[in-house]
Amino acid sequence: MEKSATFNRAMMGRAVGESFVKLDPRVMVKNPVMFVVEIGFVITLFLTFDPNLFGGHYPPQQRAYNLVVTVVLLVTVLFGNFAESIAEGRGKAQAESLRKTKTDLLANRRLPNGTFESVPATALRKEDIVRVVAGETIPADGEVMEGLGSVDESAITGESAPVIRGAGGDFSSVTGGTKLLSDELLIRVTVNPGESFLDKMISLVEGASRQKTPNEIALSVLLAGLTLIFLIVVDTLEPFAHYVHGTIDVATLIALLVCLIPTTIGALLSAIGIAGMDRVIRFNVIAKSGKAVEAAGDVNTLILDKTGTITIGNRLATEFIPVGTHTEQSLIGTSVLSSLFDETPEGRSVVDLGKTKGVSYVREEYNNAENVEFSADTRMSGLDLPNGSIVRKGAVDAIRQYVQQHGGTVPGDLEEKTRRIAVEGGTPLAVIQDNEIYGLIYLKDIVKTGMRERFNELRKMGIKTVMCTGDNPLTAATIAKEAGVDDFIAEAKPEDKMRLIRSEQEDGKLVAMSGDGTNDAPALAQADVGLAMNTGTSAAKEAGNMVDLDSDPTKLIEVVAIGKQLLITRGAITTFSIANDVAKYFAIIPAMFMAVLPSLKALNIMFLTSPQSAILSALIFNAIIIPLLIPLAMKGVKYRPMSATAMLMRNIFIYGVGGVIAPFVGIKIIDLVITALGLAHI
Repeated sequence: MEKSATFNRAMMGRAVGESFVKLDPRVMVKNPVMFVVEIGFVITLFLTFDPNLFGGHYPPQQRAYNLVVTVVLLVTVLFGNFAESIAEGRGKAQAESLRKTKTDLLANRRLPNGTFESVPATALRKEDIVRVVAGETIPADGEVMEGLGSVDESAITGESAPVIRGAGGDFSSVTGGTKLLSDELLIRVTVNPGESFLDKMISLVEGASRQKTPNEIALSVLLAGLTLIFLIVVDTLEPFAHYVHGTIDVATLIALLVCLIPTTIGALLSAIGIAGMDRVIRFNVIAKSGKAVEAAGDVNTLILDKTGTITIGNRLATEFIPVGTHTEQSLIGTSVLSSLFDETPEGRSVVDLGKTKGVSYVREEYNNAENVEFSADTRMSGLDLPNGSIVRKGAVDAIRQYVQQHGGTVPGDLEEKTRRIAVEGGTPLAVIQDNEIYGLIYLKDIVKTGMRERFNELRKMGIKTVMCTGDNPLTAATIAKEAGVDDFIAEAKPEDKMRLIRSEQEDGKLVAMSGDGTNDAPALAQADVGLAMNTGTSAAKEAGNMVDLDSDPTKLIEVVAIGKQLLITRGAITTFSIANDVAKYFAIIPAMFMAVLPSLKALNIMFLTSPQSAILSALIFNAIIIPLLIPLAMKGVKYRPMSATAMLMRNIFIYGVGGVIAPFVGIKIIDLVITALGLAHI
């Protein structure tokens, strides 16, 4: 998927225009905090033309003061709209790049009589059968019924390497808009027009289908409640002022209200949510809802498949173990020779390990030898040499039986060394030349580099990791110990995953898992975060609430980190916003009452020039802090694996204490600027 820059000139221009469009009250009312600011702007605008609109007799300079307040309030609202627009703009830019893959395609649809007709791709319906040949674009999402071919999915995933798609198994799903590079496929369409994976992606990245998450809704309700409380508080100040024989003009009351209510988080709340989904999308993961991203941040249990997720997926040669009277060097030579033409990952790993031990052969020198490929009947593979000699590697019992049938002897230590490899979770391959057993090749399921460290990080976050594997309990325990997971399920079946998920959820935990097969679909649907692989079946992609375009199961760990970053960012900016208010109280409250209650001058700890300067300084700071925090809202607070308590203390120290100190400095600087400009007594 094409990645757009965080900020660029075109995007900024569109965001500025959208900021004015969003001034529509029907749009603003969805954000109660900023809607109150907009109402305040309208009131002060009228007061600019008629300072005595609500009674009283104000001096001529009051109009200038009201005008400055009006402008600052308008800028505050525009900055809030700009934050949301810039977040939406990045999604729209991505959607535009996806739309380029949607062209007016023609499809070869099969008729009931078996012939094919050419129709527009938009005419295809669910269950239609289409034929795609090499060089053509796949017209719709579907399942391969016949054939095997190489598919270019770069338009969707951004990865240039083609992938193989074929009938049957977990790699039969194809996406409309991708291109078939080789062979011919017969595809059954699985979606109707407008319901394709590409259509859903465009809708999601544009934010058109983004709904507020439960935490976002709860925070919005809290902010609305705080706004209502402060509205009542400000309403009572005018009677108090009259009681002490003073007066407070309406513009100042509105300025106080705007400074008291949490405008910073109110302006950035939506942008934080949009940016959270955007970060997941930029990681080549499509989240079907913001709720899925948020749930990822609250995950307690992570269920991971062993093969391809925790381990590389192919067993690789790690050791040569001679038996009987044979030396390691003779065993290595025979092992490498038996694997010389073996193109499987296991065979290549034997040759590579031999090279590290100083043993290698030139393949061209053995072109006259007959390559014997592995078969289910013999369970062996190797070479028949021109001199009549044979070399083989294979399952220990198959090799033992072969040797005994041909009059050879089995070394006494073969059984013991075979058992040792099995106990350690490996796979032993026996190696023979003619009818003599030279030793064993230790094949091991290799744990991916860095997995133990990543699981340690998850443990610090309070997340339990569970490995699922079809291996026997002994092998599973060995891999689990090496990888550093908290628990494992051996000989796991699909129903075992479902049982584990339900058990964890009954204990009040949130569960995340990844999968790609139809048999994974029930568990993906049951999990709170279900990450389906793009290479998987349509059933898996429909069941999950996230789709990984790169089909990398380990990405589930990163998705959890992104979810936590979203929650931390929202919490950090909320803390900063509320802490900001403390300094603004010290600026505005004394300024409002100093004239009638001189004793309040003691609270003017920032030594602000005048009441008007104090109010305007606080109001201007309240406005400019919003755009200053937009990059933080977009990028997110840097996430570090740690306990919830440590994270809370860190955020309170940085964003709480920092949120109190920053306004004192900022408001004082603005006051000095206002004084220098001669606006301190307007």
